[in-house]
Amino acid sequence: MPENPARSQVDGPYFEDLRTGARFDAAPAVTLTEGLAAAHQAITGCRLPLCLDHELARRVLGGPGPLAAPALVWDIAIGQSTLATHTVVANLFYRGVVFRRAPRLGDTLRTVTEVAGLRQNTRRPGRAPTGLAALRVSTVDQHGRPVLDFWRCAMLPLRDGDLDTGHSDDMSAIGSPATESPAVGAGPGHDDLAAVTAGWDLAAYRSALPGPHFAALSPGTVLDVAGGDVVSSAPELARLTLNIAKVHHDAAAGGERLVYGGHTIGIALHQAVRALPGIVTVAGWHGCDHLGPVRENDTLRSSVEIERLDPLPQGGLAHLRSRVRAIRPGAEPADVLDWRFVAVLA
Repeated sequence: MPENPARSQVDGPYFEDLRTGARFDAAPAVTLTEGLAAAHQAITGCRLPLCLDHELARRVLGGPGPLAAPALVWDIAIGQSTLATHTVVANLFYRGVVFRRAPRLGDTLRTVTEVAGLRQNTRRPGRAPTGLAALRVSTVDQHGRPVLDFWRCAMLPLRDGDLDTGHSDDMSAIGSPATESPAVGAGPGHDDLAAVTAGWDLAAYRSALPGPHFAALSPGTVLDVAGGDVVSSAPELARLTLNIAKVHHDAAAGGERLVYGGHTIGIALHQAVRALPGIVTVAGWHGCDHLGPVRENDTLRSSVEIERLDPLPQGGLAHLRSRVRAIRPGAEPADVLDWRFVAVLA
């Protein structure tokens, strides 16, 4: 049959299509509804009282609307950013993840993704050529108020395997003070982490729930969460959060369909709240490393370590480290996630 000149393939971008400073702002805005929250909870879990108990949320937060689950918010932001990473094969790091405000159900999120740096990887025999794209992900609510503003680094393939793009940016510089983010390795600052809950009535939260609360915690404690959570509905979560990366939907894209990293992080948070039911919310991340792939039907188990405690006028910040392993039939348990995050406790 003759070629149809009006027919074209919808694909990309590939690594060579990206340019530093390019902006992706066409992702649909998303209103955080009760239905969206319920669907997300059914897949990743959520036991945070301020997301579940509307009356408690009214007393603690002041005003109507329960808290939107922090995992739902960052999953939407990351999903909206995948306009730039439709062809992604791996995600290497997140930096500077701090909540500037905590959205409630009824808020609407919009995200702009900007290419902050590019580096083509050294070619290796037997491997498809790839490059790294550092992306600044900026999410605001319906009033233009900042919600999240962070960096992620994605590995993308090249369409033309013989092309040398010349891109050689230093990825370690992405998220440095020069780019208005905490220094690499320093993590988010105390004041930034404390600001998101500064106006909340944490005393009301503490009196309403049995805890354990902040004063009962001790640095160095490691909590092994008994029992795991099966990974199910992986492509459904990707669709729910607007994540269009092919590897999460189409096995042909990379030989096997991989689970979206936010799915693993969401289950890790669900298990962390089982270990520490006094967690009020998550203020930010120090870092998040995906150590290995996760597949649907894996069972995830985790341990949570209390690394550091910083008091606040009410309650405090608990710097936590979640280590997650995947259990799958016929294989040894595999480390899949090392996530260091900061939780607020009353």
